[in-house]
Amino acid sequence: MDLKDKMILSIIQEDSTYSVKDISEKIGLTFTPTYERIKQLEKQGIIEKYVGLLNREKLGLNIVVYCNVRLKEQSKKVLETFEKNIMQHDEVQEIISLSGEYDYMLKIIAKDINSYNEFAVNIISNIPNIGQYHSSIVLHEVKKSTKFKIDLG
Repeated sequence: MDLKDKMILSIIQEDSTYSVKDISEKIGLTFTPTYERIKQLEKQGIIEKYVGLLNREKLGLNIVVYCNVRLKEQSKKVLETFEKNIMQHDEVQEIISLSGEYDYMLKIIAKDINSYNEFAVNIISNIPNIGQYHSSIVLHEVKKSTKFKIDLG
């Protein structure tokens, strides 16, 4: 990956709606080599997909909760069963396997505190082998980004 590829990635992270023509002008290449570079970055899996970032609050999703989960046991089967069960729920935005005191951290988005409570009581607590879960409700998002730092040299 050279400087031009890194510039492309930086631009796309900032705004994925830029056309290939716009990107080519910003990086100082013509359309065709820019297009080919983007396609190669996609083929390599460096660019996974293009998405729209939505304002969750304008959609009525007002609560973000980080829920730490400890399972009763950590056998491969129990871990896989938990992951399979929790992945089915759209409220769960991220599932992170952890080392340390808890086995998983879940990022959960809900309409309000009552909706989250219903989810915790009816879904999380009913998954087999749940030992304990601890919820931390986000009061204010100080920094929220999806952009990786790319060293442009």
